[in-house]
Amino acid sequence: MESKIEVLSTVTIQNSPDLYKIVDVLNRTLKEKDLMFGLALESDNQEKAIFTIYRT
Repeated sequence: MESKIEVLSTVTIQNSPDLYKIVDVLNRTLKEKDLMFGLALESDNQEKAIFTIYRT
């Protein structure tokens, strides 16, 4: 069975030490709604983070 992941939205925001906690609680709370959240640092600017919302 093939799983398709669709990007719903992406935004670049200021990085914060606790930002991963928000992503974690969103993933735990909304996984049964087929939503997944991702966080990555920009490769050229570690002060910026890329927050992405996916539908699984």
